[in-house]
Amino acid sequence: MIQRLVIFGVGLIGGSLALALRQAGHVVEVVGCSRNAANLEEAQRLGVIDRWTTDPVEACEGADVGVLAVPLGSMQGLAEALSGHWPESALLTDVGSSKQAVIESIRAGFGHLPRNFVAGHPIAGTEKSGVGAAFAELFRERLVILTPADETSPMATDRIAQMWRDAGARIEFMTPAHHDHVLAATSHLPHVLAFALVESLARLSESDEIFHYAAGGFRDFTRIASSDPVVWRDICIANREALLEVMERFQRDLETLRAQIAESDAATLESRFAFAKKARDRFSEKMQVQLDQ
Repeated sequence: MIQRLVIFGVGLIGGSLALALRQAGHVVEVVGCSRNAANLEEAQRLGVIDRWTTDPVEACEGADVGVLAVPLGSMQGLAEALSGHWPESALLTDVGSSKQAVIESIRAGFGHLPRNFVAGHPIAGTEKSGVGAAFAELFRERLVILTPADETSPMATDRIAQMWRDAGARIEFMTPAHHDHVLAATSHLPHVLAFALVESLARLSESDEIFHYAAGGFRDFTRIASSDPVVWRDICIANREALLEVMERFQRDLETLRAQIAESDAATLESRFAFAKKARDRFSEKMQVQLDQ
């Protein structure tokens, strides 16, 4: 049971975690903290938090667990504000999408990496943002990847893992570097491609007509281009080395595909599309099995 949970940055992820733990009966009090008082008032009105403050130091008082759910670019500044005030016995975790960058931000902000800090990343979300989009079932049967550093206390890791299980999630562990390479390919690259495609088409002179005739495929592929631009700006910068690596590989593959289309190489195109379809179907079947278990 968490007596006092502090959510720094009460949006979709932090708000959904608070609601999930409330629903499961595993938290007594939830305190929200951010610079946006109007957002915090909405969170309280929606029953996501019990009370709020815009002062990070005040938010530290009596905390059992803190969740850093702010954009990556704000992580070090928040850590600096918490340094010297966060209770030594209290757990601290985050939900950022680039784990090496988060760990370095926390280390820089505190002057060291607290033993009770456990880096984590829930592989869950929607294209919507803000506390109004939060819902208790967001993490149900979804993966949460924990990437504890060498300094991290095993007990802290176990307790944060249990918190996410209480919220309905499944837990896996990775090194921070491996996490960043995997997520660059499976999450960061798809978001960049969706943003780029929508931006490119929107700049065409006939963009209104193009979007008017767009069907389900376009809608499904570009859904994530409605995600928070600030969050994804920070992710691209924080994980730029791994992201650039997968972008360069994808660009080479796209160039060969372009050449095959230009040459009307029907056999190779069909072979590549069949390979992709088989891989996608296998992924879909695996996900369905996990949901059915």
